[in-house]
Amino acid sequence: MAKPTRILALDLGMQTVSLAEFHKLPDGGLSLNAFQEKELITDPSADATRPAQIKEAVQELREALKIPPKEPVNFCLPAQSVFSRFVKLPGASPEDVTSIIAFEAQQNVPFPIDEVVWDHQIMGTQRDGNWDVVLVAMKADQLAEIAEAISEGGLKPLIIDVAPMAIYNSFRYNYPEATGCSLLIDIGARTTNLIFVEDKRAFSRSIPVGGNSISAAVGKEFHQDITLAERLKVEKGSVSLGGAYAEPKDPTEARVAKVVRNTMTRLHAEIARSISFYRTSQSGSQPVRVLLCGGTVGLPYMVEFFSEKLQTPIEFLNPLRNVTVNNPALADSLSAKAHTFGELVGGALRAGGNCPIEINLRPASLVKEQDLARRKPFLILSVVCLVLALAGVWLYFNQAAKVTDEVLTGVQADVSKLEGVAQQLDKLTAEQDQLKGLVAPLLVAVNERSMWARIFDELGAKLPPRYIWITELQPAAARPQGAGKPGAPEAAGPSKPGQLRAGDTIAALEIKGLYLDNPPNEKEARIVDEFVENLKNSTVFALPEDKAKIITQRTTPTGENWAYGYTLVLPLRNPIPLP
Repeated sequence: MAKPTRILALDLGMQTVSLAEFHKLPDGGLSLNAFQEKELITDPSADATRPAQIKEAVQELREALKIPPKEPVNFCLPAQSVFSRFVKLPGASPEDVTSIIAFEAQQNVPFPIDEVVWDHQIMGTQRDGNWDVVLVAMKADQLAEIAEAISEGGLKPLIIDVAPMAIYNSFRYNYPEATGCSLLIDIGARTTNLIFVEDKRAFSRSIPVGGNSISAAVGKEFHQDITLAERLKVEKGSVSLGGAYAEPKDPTEARVAKVVRNTMTRLHAEIARSISFYRTSQSGSQPVRVLLCGGTVGLPYMVEFFSEKLQTPIEFLNPLRNVTVNNPALADSLSAKAHTFGELVGGALRAGGNCPIEINLRPASLVKEQDLARRKPFLILSVVCLVLALAGVWLYFNQAAKVTDEVLTGVQADVSKLEGVAQQLDKLTAEQDQLKGLVAPLLVAVNERSMWARIFDELGAKLPPRYIWITELQPAAARPQGAGKPGAPEAAGPSKPGQLRAGDTIAALEIKGLYLDNPPNEKEARIVDEFVENLKNSTVFALPEDKAKIITQRTTPTGENWAYGYTLVLPLRNPIPLP
């Protein structure tokens, strides 16, 4: 029996990057062999570093799955990164549509057509003299950055799909018996994608409300940054059922549930408007079933909420319904998150080449590379034929030559070629050394950038959950003996917080905050000591044994105020040099 063909699928979510290894079975089916995922930075302000995050994530996932470099991969772009438009075009045949699609793309894509990579797909059959066509486009420079990041991570991009189209293909593969109009609600980190599936056509619409909208609302309610709010949403989040249902006993859980419900209510209003738009502008039908997918739908009571609001049968989309999972342990671990596999399964199905929608956004560099790879065997064969022909001619004209002259000529030719190759190698070696010198400071800068994220994660993880919070954080520099103005040397050690200048090294952080005036049977001022104790096993901070050097100020509670201040000085294990 032939060995199953391996297929790699990569899902580039805005908050999570996932890599899965599938096998194409002899009967045409799919089997899931391995899966890994990695979280990206939650804060949208870090989007400028997204290509670097993707490169690092792809490399880690590839190494975790023990995949050799340069393996081809089908990857899926998030919907909010791509412009999509559903249009109706006239024509007697699909060929007529293809002949005018370039003009329609120029009219519909909101960017100069020579600055984007675009593709189209005709869906279903002709209706009322028109064809349903989906146009998908993305800025070429942004797409090239992502493809380059994946290549630098060790994988070779093959097919570039878009999330809603991949989920549509996955639904068609796993629910072939579905009739009527089905609505797939994919709630991701930044957007919610609605995918209407009816007959052999699809319609997609994005709503700018997602998991990050919930996190932002939770952060506003609890006065927390987006990272801590995301953690609070994951740990204690649910959708409040409202009405006569009892609230959670934990007050924090109850507050979070109400915040989530408010955001989901706003999302439901947008979904209702989108259903109405689909029925009027696309001549669609009322959905007879709703399937939930995406990372955010895993919050408790999400199904109950949509059942109440939409009055339609609700269930989780199962993209692994017709996919064999080889490892029982892997199957158990994925049972609770199967609804997040729509993009991965859709990407793997593209390897078969018979999907209902086959969008492929390939940048010019990737098209050129793939065309060259496709022509490579013919080029090699041509070179071989040319070499053989030249060898035959050379042999014909050298039959009368003496053996000594023949050997000498061959040796001299080889020496000349080797000298040329040696010169080229020397030149390349010099260029490589120069590039290493240019890249070295950039790599250091990337590592230093991620240091602040680790610092904030560590503080958030070690901060007690109640009675205390941080209000101010300032870096303190360490300067060598003799630094400063001539004739007035400064003592070595941390400077005053905030007094930083070029060439300094951030050696410590000064943390200021408040703790609540809590009852005597609770923590009282000892909550600050608990915070310090939590930090002693930190991998980021190196705290001294003398607690007085850490807690430089702590106001004693008098019962007259609701909160009291404290100040901590936390030395860093790895000081951060400033440029």
